[in-house]
Amino acid sequence: MTSFPATRRSALRASALRASALLLLLGGALSAGGCEPREADATAARADAAPAPADPSAQDIAPQDTARTALIARADLGRIKGAESAKVWLIVISDFQCPFCKRWHEETADRIDREYVNTGKVRVAYMNYPISSHRNARPAHDVAMCAAEQGKFWPVADALFATQERWKDRGDAPAYFDSLARTLPLDHQRLRACVADGALRPLIQADLERSLQRGIGSTPTFFAGSRVIVGAQPFAAFKDALDRELAALPAAPR
Repeated sequence: MTSFPATRRSALRASALRASALLLLLGGALSAGGCEPREADATAARADAAPAPADPSAQDIAPQDTARTALIARADLGRIKGAESAKVWLIVISDFQCPFCKRWHEETADRIDREYVNTGKVRVAYMNYPISSHRNARPAHDVAMCAAEQGKFWPVADALFATQERWKDRGDAPAYFDSLARTLPLDHQRLRACVADGALRPLIQADLERSLQRGIGSTPTFFAGSRVIVGAQPFAAFKDALDRELAALPAAPR
């Protein structure tokens, strides 16, 4: 991955991060409920974390970084789904190699889409939380976010969770992901270049750091509006939280 000076790296992180910015608005120390990182991982990420400037100036990013910044912005937007008019957010903090995340994705996510996202009530944002003890989590997140910049994050997420048992212990996981991507409607050459360049790893790392800063200690964890849900809870838990959040919205003016 290309190495950037600290000021430019901060600007790149701040240039997009819509989902991460939402996370900063929410609080609460969280623990338990799924896959947990080792304490060494959390300590290292906290030590590396640096607050992004609230309003980075254009001169912080060199002209040659413009394309990369646009790539990050597209990827950031690509991991969000739902109508822009939706007033309630569901933030999904997840690890593609976590079996609890897989369970939630396969048992609950589709119903939330049908009843809340597709009806324009809720927007969903995915936050990357790759755990280092999951040997192939990082390359899985690389592929998903590189697909996100093509607007294909969610089909790739579906494929990664569906095949988790096949790739989680592989020594050649990047090659497997490359082969998997060929089965999906993607610009494969563009995806491969993005993964090789590591252009979106700062975005993935920023997600992880911001989650750890908020005290999130396991995956999956969710923010349904202002309400925290920890673990692969059934649909009923999300229905209750989302309905309460929707009911609390101010009435539309007549």
